[in-house]
Amino acid sequence: MTQLLNSLCTAVKAISSAVRKAGIAHLYGIAGSTNVTGDQVKKLDVLSNDLVINMLKSSFSTCVLVSEENKNAIIVEPEKRDGEPSEKDALQPDRNLVAAGYALYGSATMLVLAMACGVNCFMLDPAIGEFILVEKDVKIKKKGNIYSLNEGYARDFDPAITEYIQKKKFPQDNTAPYGARYVGSIVADVHQTLVYGGVFLYPANKKSPKGKLRLLYECNPMAFVMEKAEGLRAPMILGSPDDVNEFIEIYKKHAVK
Repeated sequence: MTQLLNSLCTAVKAISSAVRKAGIAHLYGIAGSTNVTGDQVKKLDVLSNDLVINMLKSSFSTCVLVSEENKNAIIVEPEKRDGEPSEKDALQPDRNLVAAGYALYGSATMLVLAMACGVNCFMLDPAIGEFILVEKDVKIKKKGNIYSLNEGYARDFDPAITEYIQKKKFPQDNTAPYGARYVGSIVADVHQTLVYGGVFLYPANKKSPKGKLRLLYECNPMAFVMEKAEGLRAPMILGSPDDVNEFIEIYKKHAVK
């Protein structure tokens, strides 16, 4: 695990450097292709994907890699193994996860890592090129005051989602309404929910009845992070326990109808 995380940290550092000089290096914009789910691929997507894959392959601690930028699973050096791994080895239930996390890039670079011991946040110190622990054993608030949701799909929401959002906007107990904060990046939106509390929703709708987020590398890892921070999860409804429980009750009511 240590070897794997060290290699991943090296990839994150390299991506952080690329983000800082993206304008000079002409790394902004579309790469001219789409990924396996139909999203337009950015130039930074391609570079980041290559960096992470190359570092993980060279760590000698991986056997199967999956990425949204690759149509098929990547089998690492199968000729050196007794039994050849396959894509099926990656298709495991989320209860088998032992670690998950994400990296945030911007004016600072943060790495959030969740394991059985809890959720810890590390900030990259560019002066020494190392990640420094800045938040230990992070716990999400029991209840927040922010909801994160793409309301551009409001016309196609299930009735349960519509009712839940209405209750957040127009609370019947005269409490303050929830604020809407939606970035459009699952990493940024989930991190915001983790830090400030509240709820993140990316539900299925009439246009995408099975949802749009990928189970292996979006839903499962983010749910693991939130659960280790003592939050709750439902089919891509993540956040503070009270907020998620309120949605579950509304959903159950509509499911009976």
